[in-house]
Amino acid sequence: MSVYLHEEDLPAGILAEGPVAVDTETMGLITARDRLCLLQISDGRGDEHLIRFGRDSDYSAPNLRAVLADPARVKLFHYARFDLAAISHYLNVVATPLFCTKIASRLTRTYTDRHGLKELVKEMLGTDISKQQQSSDWGGPVLSEAQKDYAASDVRYLHRLHAEFVTRLEREGRTKLAQACFDFLPHRADLDLAGWPEVDIFGHS
Repeated sequence: MSVYLHEEDLPAGILAEGPVAVDTETMGLITARDRLCLLQISDGRGDEHLIRFGRDSDYSAPNLRAVLADPARVKLFHYARFDLAAISHYLNVVATPLFCTKIASRLTRTYTDRHGLKELVKEMLGTDISKQQQSSDWGGPVLSEAQKDYAASDVRYLHRLHAEFVTRLEREGRTKLAQACFDFLPHRADLDLAGWPEVDIFGHS
């Protein structure tokens, strides 16, 4: 298992066919203000690839964009809503089809209100991961080894979680409901980007 850091794009042909796990790191939580600094991606074969974007990046990244836009590849996320907005805003790609482990968790792990990636990996895979670097400066000139390991861990377990949640969704009869949620997520990200991040437009009030 290795972690590779690339500048501005993913090398061509480096990923195996099939689903890819994807995550992003930004300068903050307001997408239009807080630039995309890093995108992590893994084909689940043991390596993680980190693509770093500089302050003046044009985010052209043709190889990465081709993978994210590939309709034959399922993109695996945890809290896809945020990542989809960042990818759409900076890379101009709608990263579908997709599977979100946070939504799958909310639909199947109804016995708890703890749906963070750390909790999922601990309960379902029996592994502890650190979230210490979650709020670090991703726009600095050098990424520390701790930052790189943290970023890689955000995609390292998504393939295994995906397999577990496919089984649980089928067991609970919620596969179609989950898919409907996944299909709506790009539109939810569009609403966030358009200025409705905290407003439930489906609500009564």
